[in-house]
Amino acid sequence: MAICYGRHRSTGHRFASMMGDPIQLKDEGNKHFQAGDIDKAIECYTNAIKVCKDKKVLAVIHRNRSACYLKKENYANAASDASKAIDVDAADIKALYRRCQALEKLGKLDMAFKDVQRCATIEPKNKTFLETLRRLGAEIQAKLKTTFSTDSRVQNMFDILLDEEMEKDKKEKAANNLIVLSREDAGADRIFQNNGVPLLLNMIETGKPEMILSAVRTLSGMCTGHKARAMAIIHMVGIDKMCSIMAVDNEELALATCNFFQCVNDSLTGGDKREYGKEEALVLDAAKDLKTILLSLLEMAASKKVSGHGRDQALNLLSKNVPRKEKREQDNSRTLFTIDHGLKKILKVCGQVPELPDQLPLTENTQLIASVLLNRLYDDLKCDPERDNYRDICDEYIKSKIDPNDMDKTLHAINTISGLLQGPFDVGNALVGHQGIMEMMVALCGSEREVDQMVAVEALIHSSTKMSRATFIITNGVSLLKDIYKKTKNEKIKIRALVGLCKLGSAGGDDYSLRQFAEGSTEKLAKQCRKWLCNPQIDSKTRKWAIEGLAYLTNDADVKDDFVEDEPALKAMFELAKSTDKTIIYAVACTLVNCTNCYDKKEIIPEMVQLAKFSKQHVPEQHPKDKKDFIERRVKRLLKAGVTSALTVMVKADNSILTDQTKEMLSRVFLALSDDARDRGTIVAQGGGKALIPLALEGTDTGKVRASHALAKIAAISNPEIAFPGERVYEVVRPLVSLLHTDRDGMQNYEALRGLTNLAGYSEKLRVKIVKEKALSDIENYMFEEHDQIRQAAVECMCNLVTCKEVQERYLEDGNDKLKLLVLLCGEDDENVQVAAAGALAMLTAVQKKLCTKMTCVTSQWLEILQRLCLHTNLKIQHRGLVIVYNMLNSDDNELAKKLIECEILEILTVIGKAEDNPKRQEPIDVARTCLVKAMDLGLIKPFASPS
Repeated sequence: MAICYGRHRSTGHRFASMMGDPIQLKDEGNKHFQAGDIDKAIECYTNAIKVCKDKKVLAVIHRNRSACYLKKENYANAASDASKAIDVDAADIKALYRRCQALEKLGKLDMAFKDVQRCATIEPKNKTFLETLRRLGAEIQAKLKTTFSTDSRVQNMFDILLDEEMEKDKKEKAANNLIVLSREDAGADRIFQNNGVPLLLNMIETGKPEMILSAVRTLSGMCTGHKARAMAIIHMVGIDKMCSIMAVDNEELALATCNFFQCVNDSLTGGDKREYGKEEALVLDAAKDLKTILLSLLEMAASKKVSGHGRDQALNLLSKNVPRKEKREQDNSRTLFTIDHGLKKILKVCGQVPELPDQLPLTENTQLIASVLLNRLYDDLKCDPERDNYRDICDEYIKSKIDPNDMDKTLHAINTISGLLQGPFDVGNALVGHQGIMEMMVALCGSEREVDQMVAVEALIHSSTKMSRATFIITNGVSLLKDIYKKTKNEKIKIRALVGLCKLGSAGGDDYSLRQFAEGSTEKLAKQCRKWLCNPQIDSKTRKWAIEGLAYLTNDADVKDDFVEDEPALKAMFELAKSTDKTIIYAVACTLVNCTNCYDKKEIIPEMVQLAKFSKQHVPEQHPKDKKDFIERRVKRLLKAGVTSALTVMVKADNSILTDQTKEMLSRVFLALSDDARDRGTIVAQGGGKALIPLALEGTDTGKVRASHALAKIAAISNPEIAFPGERVYEVVRPLVSLLHTDRDGMQNYEALRGLTNLAGYSEKLRVKIVKEKALSDIENYMFEEHDQIRQAAVECMCNLVTCKEVQERYLEDGNDKLKLLVLLCGEDDENVQVAAAGALAMLTAVQKKLCTKMTCVTSQWLEILQRLCLHTNLKIQHRGLVIVYNMLNSDDNELAKKLIECEILEILTVIGKAEDNPKRQEPIDVARTCLVKAMDLGLIKPFASPS
């Protein structure tokens, strides 16, 4: 037993010793590796790693196991083990090279290259390392060329997009990448050169909306700003093909195709600034293509095969591109061509009655877009013969549709007149005046068919815009409308009849003495409108007419006061304003203008009133509820109900709906809302600041001025970073600068200066932008202004601008009185002006030492003014004066410093500097002491020595 026990003990001891000795296990692993038994070698190294405590030995074992894993082609583990060895010794050349080999096999060439680069640095003569370094360098270059080659990227994207089995997210990513690439000129060129257009046509032929959308957007990018490429693309793809895509009943596709045609039009009409040389006139004559596109769009406008969305976009393109951009341009041939070849087609759209069978597909916005187009074409005509031709075509069209034996055709004619009344009113008005038209409308109101009544009532509403005609209809049609309103059970007709009554009831505008109906009648009509407006069971198109009614009735102050007190009605109107039906915007804008009284009012001169009364002429009267306190209360109620968020949505509407007149009304409303500084935070919080920018840049002159004024009010007291986030803040500068023109009123000048002051204090980029917009001359002129507040605002603005280098250079220039004015303003009696002027002078003399000397030459009063600043009881002014003194002492002009110390300035500095520390007066005390120390440094005064 004893012997057996001894044997067992000996073997166990030997095994235990091996398990506990990592060196022995490592050596055992090395033997297995040399013998080619890689698996046993890995086992030994793994056991050694488990028991090894020595970091250096552990690093060697990891390095050896890394070699095993390389043999087994387990490259991830090989790289991991080599990294563990490198963590211990960064110069372990074997581990570095093994990791390099593993990383190369894993495709991580750049990381492998770094490892072999370190190896070559440690052993620069090692041929293996140098050869690997060269080979990896070449591979990386080849891979980079392949990876970043636009050609390869383009082909890869098309392969992914046209692969039926490819995952959806990969297809979406490839489509987005293709669109982004097409927006860069180099990318667009590579797509075009690498058979891109046929491949994009393949995507279109798939018939899948998402594929067609990506293809169209890519084509739009390729056509942008490149005339030759745009012409090639429309010939390769075909105008008919693109029109057929736009005709599909898919709003997103219609919009994308509309954008494509717009990009093509812009490129063919001047968006491309390249020089094509002598061949340009021959090769790039775009007139034929533009004419073909125009005719195709006109065909689309009246085609039954085109969806409502496609028709909207075709009309939008015509509206945007046919009339002249500027009236000073002489050539209106596109408009004349459109009238001759397409006016009847547009009139056909206006005349559609959706309730009748066999009508064109329309959206809720189509007919208004057509009316706006008709108006823009008429406005673009230059002379009477052209206008006569337009009217003759309209007249001929209406006559051809009126048929006593075919009521549907007659309805089409009446609806066409309604469209013209909403567009070129004079043309529609002349047609209504034709014998029998008005009588026909009245007769249709009495028809048994509800559709006849509806169309006729709408026509009456639109035709009663002029006071004289309203009076005629009041005489002849009010009883008829009342009869329809009472008898019909159809809500759609009832509400239209009500709107007709509303419009006739408001024919006197806001003139209290010209009420058409008996006292209380308009309030009853308005109450019914509000009731319909708040009824969610009624469709939005019908509820829209309730707002139309309120747009007329809110001329009456009693009605608008009741309306703003009805918060559910206000919120219902705002929700409708945010809906997809944008035809409602004009009525909402009218209602808000009426509620805020921001329309133009004729000034009533008392003497003229007396004269009018004496001669028994009509004298307009103001309603008691149209006084300022009532208006302010209404504004507060509108803000509380969320008017700003509704306005911000309305501003984003397409330009074909958002006409310049509507923009002007929205600008007026914004200005009225921002009148009270306490409300401006609410406007900013709901996005009003951002919404005002496009209104200030586009539209009528009056609208732009009103929007700019509202912007100025907001910019004056708001944090620009919050009110106008991102790059938008730079767009605010131009509208504000436009208010500095001398033809603007004093309040606009003042608010603009305050807004620019706030912006100038925000960032250097904004100060540079203000200078670039050529605002300095106007600001300097207002520094001479007699009006105290405007002068103060101008000086404060300049104070914030003087840190800008361009402004400093203007003050350094000879031959002007800019510095003299600033010095003299420091001597003004107005403390606010003094604070700003002294602040500007303090900053200028701090950064431009030459100005310290120049200041003494521009006026003999400089020293007296400086002493007054230093002795001022207003601590802000005193502090600025003392800073100017310090700047002059520090200006390197010893004569100037000596002159200062030799006068009363030294005594002033001494008195202030010797004062006891006082938290309230500490700034001036500290500056005075700094001045005295500087004077001692210059050797102009000696420190006070007490007697022994």
